[in-house]
Amino acid sequence: MKKIIALIALSALSFGFMQKGETITVKGSDTMVILAQRWAELYMSKHPGTTVQVTGGGSGTGISALINGTTDICNASRPMKKTEKEKLKQRYNTLGVEIKAAKDGLAVYVNENLPVSELTLAQLKSIYTGETTNWKEVGGPDARIIIYGRENNSGTYVYFKDNVLEGQDYSPRVQSLPGTAAVVNAVGKDQNGIGYGGAAYGKGIKFIKVKKDAKTPGFEPTAENVKKGDYPITRFLYMYTRSKPSGAMKEFIDWILSPEGQALVTKVGYFPVK
Repeated sequence: MKKIIALIALSALSFGFMQKGETITVKGSDTMVILAQRWAELYMSKHPGTTVQVTGGGSGTGISALINGTTDICNASRPMKKTEKEKLKQRYNTLGVEIKAAKDGLAVYVNENLPVSELTLAQLKSIYTGETTNWKEVGGPDARIIIYGRENNSGTYVYFKDNVLEGQDYSPRVQSLPGTAAVVNAVGKDQNGIGYGGAAYGKGIKFIKVKKDAKTPGFEPTAENVKKGDYPITRFLYMYTRSKPSGAMKEFIDWILSPEGQALVTKVGYFPVK
């Protein structure tokens, strides 16, 4: 009788451990949040003992959470800054681990009814720094350009500033919005609007063909153009951890980089790293 009771108790204990499982927290880039949620949903369906909790908030928010120890994985649409890595080193004696998880053509959106189809990088810089204020200056109608962008905790904000504005400040006329979906929604309703963000969010708007300069052709952020390097505003999407991943977290990241995980990248609208 004692043996049977002991076996029942052992079974209940084992079941408790199985139910508890592992929890992985992921926080950061709003550009990546839809992709991260899809990864989490599919992975959990195949690994019921693991829970993956995904939240957005922006790349800067995710990096801060990584430094503060409140997330296991940080999603970022820009590389970590040297100062951020130094904070990690001071706190954990590590510079962190960078994983390139996907590629993105950082798209420029305009309203579907706007008769402008392409812009050079120099023209985009001029618009977003406030030098160019009327669509007629870039081949469009005589109408004021309404500029939409991201908040400054966004990796997309930082990437666009560094790579399109060449480090110059945004115009004070830029209307900062909390997520890429909000930018797309605003441009979709504003005939004179322009915005930027991840290519996967581009629904109900028109992609601008971006030209490296006035002499070269313009390209949209398609898979082929990003892969060939023709689209001028292409970036990696990153995952960061404090130290070398192990256990359930390593299994999750390895799966993301596997053919199955990378296939989801394509389905969501981004581009595989391989």
